[in-house]
Amino acid sequence: MSRKKTGQTSGRNLRIAVLISGDGTGLQNLIDRIADGRLRHTEVAVVISSRTDAQGVQRARAAGLPVDFHRAKDFQKVDQFSDQLTQTLDAHAVDLAVQAGWLCYWKLPGRWLGKTINIHPALLPKFGGQGYYGLRVHKAVLAAGEIETGATTHWVDNQYDHGRIILQSRCEVRPDDTPDTLAARVHALEHELLPRTITLIREGKAPRQSSPAAEG
Repeated sequence: MSRKKTGQTSGRNLRIAVLISGDGTGLQNLIDRIADGRLRHTEVAVVISSRTDAQGVQRARAAGLPVDFHRAKDFQKVDQFSDQLTQTLDAHAVDLAVQAGWLCYWKLPGRWLGKTINIHPALLPKFGGQGYYGLRVHKAVLAAGEIETGATTHWVDNQYDHGRIILQSRCEVRPDDTPDTLAARVHALEHELLPRTITLIREGKAPRQSSPAAEG
């Protein structure tokens, strides 16, 4: 069954939650673009961190954003963790959940399918799935001898890196690349790709979650 696209309604801003587990550079990118007008009609309603010591928490607080913590290890069952996280999103009237370096498994209830996106540092479906994150992805790309890589935004479902692709950006893999140099180049792609994706969703132009995956 098709789901209604997430988009701006009644002339108000799109309220996003940014979910982080680390340094929060993706979050900072969104904060900066909202502040300078490059990302329009969008506001960060809440930042949710899976770690109390994540550097991204300090970025959020410096920007005056509300922060909530959801640590998977504090819950005996994934359903309890997931329910608590969903309640936080509801409490902040979030329209779109944005996983930007989020490393925890959140079991989405049906009503959050088609309202949750993720950014991944590879060209899905390659180099995706459980355990593929950060430098692990770039090491795998180099080990496989790939000649190109990139970044992907996609709708989140209840499988790792599985939901429908929204957009992809590509870059070459150079013969002298290390995981760090490759990560830096892909990181630059991510900083352009995520705001573009949010804009598409706000405008109601993103492909729907329920359709087959296809590259953007």
